[in-house]
Amino acid sequence: MSSTVEPGTETAGHTDNAIVIDADLELVWRMTNDLATWPDLFTEYAEIEILEQTDTYFRFRLSMHPDENGKVWSWVSERTLDPATHTVRARRVEPGPFEFMDIFWSYEREGSGTRMRWVQDFRMRPQAPIDTEGMTRRIDGNSKIQMGIIKEKVEAAARRATEATT
Repeated sequence: MSSTVEPGTETAGHTDNAIVIDADLELVWRMTNDLATWPDLFTEYAEIEILEQTDTYFRFRLSMHPDENGKVWSWVSERTLDPATHTVRARRVEPGPFEFMDIFWSYEREGSGTRMRWVQDFRMRPQAPIDTEGMTRRIDGNSKIQMGIIKEKVEAAARRATEATT
């Protein structure tokens, strides 16, 4: 986790997290890019609405569970998959309290498992309820939590698939 300052720009938030999942790369790729299942895969998302899609492109609305004040945060994002390189690029189209939010996911074989990495770059608007440094800490911490939950769910699916074939 870090925030970077480039000459002539305001502070930008940056997080970079990775986890190794004990499952085949194709299973990890398929499960984490099946957007319709995200409310079951992630604990923070209450609902997803796919607005537009092709084989490798999605425009969708995500809604979170209500926060501690009862507010439901919702936004539209675009997500482009590159199955050949097992990478994903995404951005918020309706950035809300963010000036911008750019996301990069990558997947690589590591031993008998898969290394899944999430990189997020963003900047908060001056009138946002939290500043860029605070949001960097929040996103970094929550990414670790969500990655751990996803790891458990994908590994459980991998075990079920192995048991079904033996």
